[in-house]
Amino acid sequence: MSPPAEAPPDAPRPVHVKAARKVFRPAGRDPVVAVDGVSFSAPRSTLTALVGPDGGGKTTLLRMMAGLVAPDGGSIRILGFDVAADPQPVHERIGYMPQKFGLYEDLTVGQNMALYADLHGVDRDARATVFPRLLKMTDLGPFTGRLAGALSGGMKQKLGLACTLVRSPELLLLDEPTVGVDPLSRRELWAIVRQLVGESGLTVVVSTSYLDEAAFCDHTVALHQGRVLAEGTPAEITARAAGRVFVATSGPATPARQLQAHLFQQPGVVDAVPEAGQVRVVVEQPGLPPRADDALVVACTPTAPRYEDGFMVLFRAAVGDAPAASIDLTRRPDGPAELPVVEVSDLVRRFGDFVAVNHVSFAVRRGEIFGLLGPNGAGKSTTFRMLCGLIPASGGTLRVAGADLRNARAEARQRLGYVAQKFSLYGDLSVHENLDFFASAYGLRGKAKRARIAWAKAQFELEAVARVPSGQLPGGYKQRLAMAAALLHEPGILFLDEATSGADPLARRAFWGRITHLAEQGVTVIVTTHFMEEAEYCDRIIIMDGGSALAMGPPAEIRAQARSGDGHEPTMEDAFIAIVEAARQVAREAAA
Repeated sequence: MSPPAEAPPDAPRPVHVKAARKVFRPAGRDPVVAVDGVSFSAPRSTLTALVGPDGGGKTTLLRMMAGLVAPDGGSIRILGFDVAADPQPVHERIGYMPQKFGLYEDLTVGQNMALYADLHGVDRDARATVFPRLLKMTDLGPFTGRLAGALSGGMKQKLGLACTLVRSPELLLLDEPTVGVDPLSRRELWAIVRQLVGESGLTVVVSTSYLDEAAFCDHTVALHQGRVLAEGTPAEITARAAGRVFVATSGPATPARQLQAHLFQQPGVVDAVPEAGQVRVVVEQPGLPPRADDALVVACTPTAPRYEDGFMVLFRAAVGDAPAASIDLTRRPDGPAELPVVEVSDLVRRFGDFVAVNHVSFAVRRGEIFGLLGPNGAGKSTTFRMLCGLIPASGGTLRVAGADLRNARAEARQRLGYVAQKFSLYGDLSVHENLDFFASAYGLRGKAKRARIAWAKAQFELEAVARVPSGQLPGGYKQRLAMAAALLHEPGILFLDEATSGADPLARRAFWGRITHLAEQGVTVIVTTHFMEEAEYCDRIIIMDGGSALAMGPPAEIRAQARSGDGHEPTMEDAFIAIVEAARQVAREAAA
C-alpha cells in the first residue's frame, strides 16, 4: 500500500461539515431525507459525539464522512480533503468502525487482527509494536487464541475497535460502538476511547443514542430527523435546562413508575423519568415545579441539570407534545395478584459442555414488572428465550401461565405477547396489513378480529398511518405497532426483549407509561434491558452473570448493595457494576 497523500497545509480542523445533505430514493417509495443541511466541525485531538435517536441521521452522516456515501449537497472536508472529490486519501488516513463490524467469527482474536493488518498493509515490524499495545488497551491479551464467535458482545466490540486501529489512523469514526452492550462493557469501551484522545492525541467522532455518554465528550452535535437541534460542549447543552430540573417524591404507596406516568402527561412537563425511587422532572418554565396541588407529589426539590435534561428541552421544542402513554384493556387477566404466573425452579440450559444458565430460580406474580439484567453473555437472553418457549430447558422446571414448558410450549405461547429488540414485523406491509396478519396468526376471525384491530389502532394512535408501509415508520411508531401486534390476542404475560433499544427518549417514556398501565390492569411484564434507568420501572429485578443469579429484589434493595457510606445515593448502574465486579472478583480469587 502506498503511503497516505500529503494533507493540504490549509487544514486547521480534521472534520469540517457544511450544509451536508443526503436524500435516499428507494424504489416505489417516497424519498427519505436522511441528512438535511448539517454543519459542524471537530477540532484536532478531541472527542465529538453525534447524539440522538435512531433515524436522526447519525449513521448516514458518518458514512458520508468516511467517503462511503456521496452527499447530495453541501461539502465535507476530512483531514483537509474534499471527501466527495478525493476519497482515496481520506480512506488511507481514517479508521471507521460501523455498527456491525465485520469480524470473522471462525478466526481467533489474533487471526482477526492479523487479517486486518494484512488488508491495511501493516508490516511485521509495525505489528510487533501496535498489537501488544492494542491487546493491553482492550484487555484482550489473554484471549488471542479464542474464536471471535465465542466472545461476549462487549469483547467483540473491543476486538472490532482493535482491528480498526491496527494502522494508527489520524481520525477515528465510530458508529454506535456501545449499542446492545451492557453497562460494564460500555464503561470499558469509553475508557479506551478517552485514552485514545487523551494519550494518543487521536481525533474521534462517535455516534450514540445513549445521552449519558455525551458527558464524556469535548463537543456534541444533537441530531433529530437529519437536522441539528444544537451543538456545543456538554456544559452548554446542559445549561439549557438550568432552573428547570426537579426531583419529585410521592408517598410510600405510590410506585415511582406510577408517579412518572402521571407527571409525564402534565402540562408544562418536558420530561419525567424514575431515578433512585423518585422521579426526575424537567419543566418548560425555569423555577416552576409541577403543580403544588398535585395529589401524588409529596415533595419537589430543585436539582442540578445534566446533558439529557438539556437535550430533552431541545427535543420537546422540536417534536411538540408527548404521545399518549395510557392504554385500556378490554379484557383484564384474572386471578389473584399474589399467585405466581411464572415459576422458574433450578433452571439449567446447556449447549454441549457449556452451561449458559446454571440452576436459576425465581417467580413472577400477576401484574408484576420483572427485569432480567446482566452483562453480555450472562445467560439472561437464554433464560428469556426459555421463558418464551423458544428453546427447551436442559433441566429444572419452568411453568408459564399454568403450562409446563417442558411439554406444553405451544399452549403457553398462546398466552404470551412478545416485543423483540429489533423491529420484527413486515416492513413491506402497511400498518393495517401487519395488524391483520398477526390477528389471523393468533386465531382471530371475523367480527372479533376487526374489533381487536380497531382497538389497537385507537389505543396506539395508528389510524393516521394505517396505510403507510411499516418499514417507513419513524422509530416511535414502529415501537407502538410492535406492541399493538403483541397485544392483539389479549395475552396475560408480555415479554419485552430490549424493546426500547434505539428509540427516542420521548417514545421510551411513553412506552413505559403504557407498560405501567398494563401492569396496573393485571398484565405481567418480563423485560430485558441495557438501560439501567429502566430497571427503576420494575417491581423486582434479577442480575445474572456467568449463567448464575447474583442478586434479586426490588430496585431499592439492589441499589442498597452499592451504598458506600459517603452519602452518595447509588444509581442502578452503580449497583449493577458493583455487584457484577464483586462476583467476578470472588470467582478470580477462587480460581487462583
